[in-house]
Amino acid sequence: MDIFKSILFESLKITLLVLIMMIIVDSINTWTKGKVALLLKGKSGFRQYFIASFIGTIPGCIGGFTNVTLYIHGLISFGALAGSMISVSGDEAFVMLAMFPKEAILLFGVLFVLGIVGGKTVDIIVKRFKIKTCQNCNELIVHQNEHGLQHFSYSHIWSHIIKKHIWKIFLWTFFALLIVEVGLKYFNLQNISSQHKIVFLFLGALVGLIPESGPHLIFVTLFSTGLIPFSVLLTSSIVQDGHGMLPLLSYSLKDSVKIKMFNFIIGLSLGLGLFVLGF
Repeated sequence: MDIFKSILFESLKITLLVLIMMIIVDSINTWTKGKVALLLKGKSGFRQYFIASFIGTIPGCIGGFTNVTLYIHGLISFGALAGSMISVSGDEAFVMLAMFPKEAILLFGVLFVLGIVGGKTVDIIVKRFKIKTCQNCNELIVHQNEHGLQHFSYSHIWSHIIKKHIWKIFLWTFFALLIVEVGLKYFNLQNISSQHKIVFLFLGALVGLIPESGPHLIFVTLFSTGLIPFSVLLTSSIVQDGHGMLPLLSYSLKDSVKIKMFNFIIGLSLGLGLFVLGF
């Protein structure tokens, strides 16, 4: 019962944060007549990768929630979202800053750059191989001549955000957290021998696929005690995105899987390269 209450509270908290961010994004884009899209994309489109990755580096999961909101409204590309999820460290960012601040800042900087480069690279691959992404991503309603509070509250907040998205976000979040909690209860990853560091690198990439913050703390703790190298922490950090992916799961499962696969390949490739070099 205690676990159930804890998961329910966490799900409600995440859903509330998502609701707030969706309202903020809808509000800004509506009241500025869609100029936010121009700010993000610019003439070359490169600006969106920079901004999305920067938002992602903000400690906590709110950066991931914000970028998912921008993506499902068609304001940033699939690659920009994938790149931003590379830069996201979730709630573990606060723990890392407390346990090893210098290394944590270095890690955030590396993830920020990788988010920009990775985002652009993913978009090139998506365009080259004609991979279908976010086919419903233009749902953000901008009514040029209707800015009344009553209209906005009903048309945007109630009809669009709450009726179409929030209830699904809550259910996906709740059951994802429940599955993770049950899984971690019966599979204690911290008991694996620290002598097999290469195993931890692959394990870090696999655990990073879980759309939840908690499992990544295992690798944060192991790194802080010197049991795993930087390459393992980086691999786990690239693939994992805290709770940031949960809102997208409720919107597009296919896009969620594609982003996870892209970042899994990027994280594992870079991690293995650094591991071989002794980092």
